[in-house]
Amino acid sequence: MPKFEPLVYRRELAWNSTKTGQSGSSVPQREEIPPEYKWRLEDIYRTDEDWQHDLKTLESIFPAIKNNQGKLSNSAETLFNCLKLRDTLGILSGKLFAFARMHRDENTASAKYQAMTGQVESLLSEAGEAAAFIEPEILAIPDSVLKKYREQLPALDEYSFYFENLFRQKKHVLAPNEEELLSRASEATQAAENIFNMLARADMVFPETLDQNGKKVQLSEGRYNSLIRSTNRTVRQQAFINLFTTYSQYRNTFAATLSGNIKKNIFYAKTRKYSSVLASSLETDNVPLNVYDNLIKTVHKHLHPLHKYVDLKKKSLGLDSIHMYDLYTPLISDVSFHIPYSEGLDLVKKALRPLGEEYLNILQKGLTSGWVDVYENKGKQTGAYSWGTYGVHPFVLLNYHDRYDDVSTLAHEMGHALHSYYSHNNQPYSVASYTIFSAEVASTTNEILLLNFMLQTTKDKRKKLYLINQHLEQVRGTVYRQTMFAEFEKLLYEKTENGEAITADMLEAEWHTLNEKYYGPAIIVDKEIDIEWARIPHFYWSFYVYQYVTGYSAATTLAEKILHEGSSSQTNYLHFLKSGGSDYSLNLLKKAGVDMNSPTPIEMTLTKFNTLLSELETLLENS
Repeated sequence: MPKFEPLVYRRELAWNSTKTGQSGSSVPQREEIPPEYKWRLEDIYRTDEDWQHDLKTLESIFPAIKNNQGKLSNSAETLFNCLKLRDTLGILSGKLFAFARMHRDENTASAKYQAMTGQVESLLSEAGEAAAFIEPEILAIPDSVLKKYREQLPALDEYSFYFENLFRQKKHVLAPNEEELLSRASEATQAAENIFNMLARADMVFPETLDQNGKKVQLSEGRYNSLIRSTNRTVRQQAFINLFTTYSQYRNTFAATLSGNIKKNIFYAKTRKYSSVLASSLETDNVPLNVYDNLIKTVHKHLHPLHKYVDLKKKSLGLDSIHMYDLYTPLISDVSFHIPYSEGLDLVKKALRPLGEEYLNILQKGLTSGWVDVYENKGKQTGAYSWGTYGVHPFVLLNYHDRYDDVSTLAHEMGHALHSYYSHNNQPYSVASYTIFSAEVASTTNEILLLNFMLQTTKDKRKKLYLINQHLEQVRGTVYRQTMFAEFEKLLYEKTENGEAITADMLEAEWHTLNEKYYGPAIIVDKEIDIEWARIPHFYWSFYVYQYVTGYSAATTLAEKILHEGSSSQTNYLHFLKSGGSDYSLNLLKKAGVDMNSPTPIEMTLTKFNTLLSELETLLENS
């Protein structure tokens, strides 16, 4: 079934990527931010009244769509017009939701935009109900009749891939009344994820902890991600203990919500006649099960470089023993990049030159035409994301603080934005949305090109050490850590599908074992880390995290090709961006030069990790 959902691509654990917890006086009000650093949401709707008008239009489409129920086999024109009407429904709901939600993100305390967001969210469920009959009816049309319709009306060719993909999954589409029932249940079955979000992001109160200056401050998720990187071991240890001890107080509640979410996904998978939730998640984009399994196997074969990295960190930090709270400590502590936004823009544009003039021109247009909301203001949503809005242009939310990480985030989110721009401008709505499997490729390719440019142009030895370590940390956090998440998730679903109960004790034991396996014998796996699974929102999005690994590995391969193979690889890459969702992701990536059915992209990524690790080791020895 199509889902009328926003095209939002968030920075992984987005709330980790922004400074928070600053004193109130240092954070400006939104009206104090100059207009050139704000996105232009009026490009979607000029006024709230225009939004209200389209909201009523959206509601009027529901009966118009339902009027086609039972009639799709009548004629080619009826089928085409109904599909076009559903596209209109998707485009309109996407614009309505984007406008309300992004306004809400400008100030998360805004009751007005909270209410408007809620209005659209309710209508998205109704939209699914209204369109629920379409796919079962199309699947009931005999192949010979559908073929005749397509010959009679060539305009139906726009939906060729849609038809192919739909019939591929025919056995998993239910009768119209059953599809409608599942659509009605969608809002209620989100309870587990909603409870997790309320508990972890709103209701939990963390204790005070020490900051870098030895002062007591209220711990928060945002502050934790700064404190855990502190060069003061007492500061990071205390933050680590305080954060996870607080999570542990709710261990049984978190276990219950995660178990409820798993059971919900099992219910949907079984109802749709899938062999497992993993099969259900992968088949949506025609990804074979062996891609997931080979990912875990390949990373297992290359755990030694990660163990070596942990041991190097222990020695470089001068530690007798290394603990989990030492993992995020930078090896190079006295290096800082102060990069104002204008300089960050210049770095990104220079780094992305290998993508060609066409790409750079669109990038410049986006950076100067109200796509990007740059600076933090009071009440603004933390982190970073890119939001694709069909029929308008993409939008990017940042919280820029003049750090190298912020420049990297800018490159990352503009990668998403240009992917959306290219796909929306080259594909009809029905196939414009690229899959999550493909989504992280464009953003991470930009990050890798930026890091490569910085390593080539940075003369300062300590800054170069910092950048190499930055790359190693990206691979540790994106490839190794997310694979560990993927393995954990697979294990939980297998246990539940085999009738085993999900308990806090079981979750903690499995998490502890995986941390020992991935990080190796040099590290002490502290008992506090056992509850870390409770902190991860991605476990509420079934089998999502593996795509960070495949995306990063594909991006590494593509970046190498773009840098070393010239215009042909550049052309292939832009074709990938322009293709949207017009083919299966594995096919699109293969045309671009990456075969994700093979372990080669992951092996290439981890081999590069090992090579840079050796370079880092040599530089540290000579520094």
